[in-house]
Amino acid sequence: MSKIAIVYWSGTGNTRMMAENIKEGAKAAGAETNVFTAAEFSEDKIEEFDAVAFGCPSMGAEELEDSEFEPVFASCKNKLSGKKIALFGSYGWGDGEWMRNWEDTCLECGAQLACESVICNGEPDDEAQEMCRNLTHCLIGN
Repeated sequence: MSKIAIVYWSGTGNTRMMAENIKEGAKAAGAETNVFTAAEFSEDKIEEFDAVAFGCPSMGAEELEDSEFEPVFASCKNKLSGKKIALFGSYGWGDGEWMRNWEDTCLECGAQLACESVICNGEPDDEAQEMCRNLTHCLIGN
């Protein structure tokens, strides 16, 4: 059984909703899943999981939330080499540049992006929620 961590920060609840959909998909796929807010997670936990889904909305000038999420993610970067990960988050403006930059950072760390990142503008619609539920299949290889 695959063990997946879902680590997220949410300001408005949109990214939290995405994390809940990922958890729902993981449960349906038979994976063991633990959901953490950024404040509850640390780099020491990464090795406990086969894969990690990181979620953060776009903030400011299309960047990761910098007071709670980004410091945790930055501390995890040195443990991402060879780790299967997925990224998700919502945005309210721009074109998703924050996600492209985040993907590049992950690849530079040697992480294995398991699938296309899931982003949505505002609250996740039915399609975005389904994409989140299906994200687990990439992480566990189904």
